[in-house]
Amino acid sequence: MSWPARCGPPGARATPAPDSAPTPRWLAAGDLNGFLGLALDNTTNLVILSGLLIGVFGFPADLVLGRMLPGTALGVLVGDLVYTVMAVRLMRRTGRADVTAMPFGIDTPTLFAMVFGVLGPVKLATGDPVRAWKVGMAVTIAIGLVKVVLSFAGDWVRRVVPRAALLGSIAGVALLLIAFLPMLKILRDPLVGMVALVVLLLALLGGVRMPLAMPGALAAVLVGAAIFWTRAALGGGPPLPAAGAALGLAIPWPTLAWLDAAGDALPYLSIAVPFALVTIVGGIDNTESALAAGDEYRTRDVLLTEALATVLAGVCGGVSQNTPYIGHPAYKAMGARAGYTLATGLAIGVGAAVGALGWLVTILPEAAVAPILVFIGLEITAQAFLASPSRHGAAVALSFVPVVATVVLIELGSILAALGKSPADLIGEGSATYRALTTLGNGFVLTALLWGSALVFVIERRRMATALVFAVASLATLFGLIHSPLPGGAVFWPWTAGAPMGAILPLAGAYGALAALTLLGAACTRTR
Repeated sequence: MSWPARCGPPGARATPAPDSAPTPRWLAAGDLNGFLGLALDNTTNLVILSGLLIGVFGFPADLVLGRMLPGTALGVLVGDLVYTVMAVRLMRRTGRADVTAMPFGIDTPTLFAMVFGVLGPVKLATGDPVRAWKVGMAVTIAIGLVKVVLSFAGDWVRRVVPRAALLGSIAGVALLLIAFLPMLKILRDPLVGMVALVVLLLALLGGVRMPLAMPGALAAVLVGAAIFWTRAALGGGPPLPAAGAALGLAIPWPTLAWLDAAGDALPYLSIAVPFALVTIVGGIDNTESALAAGDEYRTRDVLLTEALATVLAGVCGGVSQNTPYIGHPAYKAMGARAGYTLATGLAIGVGAAVGALGWLVTILPEAAVAPILVFIGLEITAQAFLASPSRHGAAVALSFVPVVATVVLIELGSILAALGKSPADLIGEGSATYRALTTLGNGFVLTALLWGSALVFVIERRRMATALVFAVASLATLFGLIHSPLPGGAVFWPWTAGAPMGAILPLAGAYGALAALTLLGAACTRTR
């Protein structure tokens, strides 16, 4: 997960640890704290991913733990190994012993977007978890390929797309998917969840030092798990989780199984492209942050590594992209060098490949892990407002609206399913509201990006740019990339017989009219 700049990794402490003389200079005592923070970060992501897929959407445990997680973890392994090598080379080139490797891992916003925007909807629509997995692989590969291209044009993307729109679209996912949905898990078991949440907030925001200098996230999870299992031993609390899978090799071999689902993945490119954009821009920012801390890495090397690691993860069964993490200066302040990325890559990659994650899913209750996600969601949301110009605050907020529709659809779908009903059973105003929510929620990330960009350009009086955004939105609507009325957000060719033109023409026409009116306003402004 990409940690917001103001907090760094969980439990980060600004106490550098001196290098130990008997050890290689790329390995230092501070690597232990760095490893605990980065490894826990990635482990939490994998635990949450498996918990959501198995517990919420009913994916088979052997598919999740045997194929999806090892492939996703492989991307972490490869990326962390490459970043370790880059740090060692920088040490040798500069002769410095205080070089810190770039932190690397699974991107949390993308993880939630993949679960609730791709894997879950495909599973619910088809009833086939293997098909959903293949679509997830194809979308992950698409994200990686887009990032390969953007890695050569990252600076241009950063100049063209407003920061408020980029950060706002992700902040909406952070607040409403990463923070809100886990908060429901906390409230289902408040004795565990609320205590763990307060411990986490005290450590990461309140400046309270944890015993044994323990990272705050680790302390929160341990406290929550201790309460859960102590209560269980006394015969109280909710039912215990099912037993974890037995240890066994799950080597993430390359597969071409995703090829026959490539067509099904097309509707979800509206999710892939914005998240690829955001991580590329984030990678540029993180590289600049490392430079400010004294470590000069080549931006293209950093970006290509995350892109190719994502492609490799998808080809080998993974279902979420990887990215360099915000927080390099915090790891440097801990005294970490290159050992922590090497150890994290090996721990995550090997741990998933031998099935150790199945035991973690059993041992760590959801309510104890969920507070970490709530904190991350809050911090990413705060960062979107703090890192954007204050006059663009409305654009950041507007970007949340399409994500709200998605969250409402998710919860409404769960309620209808629990009642033995489906959206087809809705009538009258209820049916009309559901159709509106579907139109707003499908393609929510791209919609948020376009709406946020349009409002930024309106605020900045950039009429031509505003008109261009509305024109792009009109075209995207015509093909179903945004506002698709079809189940699962399917895209379509507007000239085919089955295209839902009656539903999308009014909205596409509205965007077109907005583009024309904006151009007219720009022309009138020039003639004055």
